[in-house]
Amino acid sequence: MELKLTDLTKRYGKLTALSTLTVTFTPGIYGILGANGAGKSTMMNLITDNVKRDGGSITFDGTDILELGDKFRAQLGYMPQQQGVYEHMTAESFVTYIGRLKGLRGKTLKNGVNEVLELTNLSNVRHKKVGGFSGGMKQRVLLAQALLGDPQVLILDEPTAGLDPRERVRIRNFIKELARDRIVLLATHIVSDIESIADEVLLMKKGELLRMAPPAELIASVPDTWTPVAYRLNLEDVYLYYLGE
Repeated sequence: MELKLTDLTKRYGKLTALSTLTVTFTPGIYGILGANGAGKSTMMNLITDNVKRDGGSITFDGTDILELGDKFRAQLGYMPQQQGVYEHMTAESFVTYIGRLKGLRGKTLKNGVNEVLELTNLSNVRHKKVGGFSGGMKQRVLLAQALLGDPQVLILDEPTAGLDPRERVRIRNFIKELARDRIVLLATHIVSDIESIADEVLLMKKGELLRMAPPAELIASVPDTWTPVAYRLNLEDVYLYYLGE
């Protein structure tokens, strides 16, 4: 399984949001780091076909996703940054509603909803309204809808934002379990989440990919002399060293 971006470019007027980005994803977790305006959201919106590219290609197993159309969208799961849940709905009714929007019907939909609620540990609260859930539980509801249809590509935008440390660790560990046979793209400002679970890290700045490597390799690339204080470097230091933020 391979998702490949080649010379991917997107402009908004005079602003180049993404500039000839080339990267290949295979199963695993890819952490995407960069300040606002780095191109993270633009890349995800291009992969989900929410915006039109101005140049380059996106292929899935060798075929352009625009040619694949619905076949690719069926392999795609997307968890948005904002907790866009209908709080008057129950967990089950919300996930079922999203499943219908994805084109699932009948037993396929029913079995899929049961499976993702079980996977996200929501089966015991399936009949409770989402409005009464904690932040972490709402995040799990959004993860559940992203998992409907057993997608091979998962795009997660700030999945642990606003959560307390305990909930963040739970969601983080769950994402790690999901990535065994999937491509998972994880965009977040919480650097410690990426350092804990990412197989590869993409450092992006002003629409360009600066570096892509495993966390340990990136950490090792920062000179010991970069900081006047002697301590063990981490991925936050990598962020500051390369991105200058």
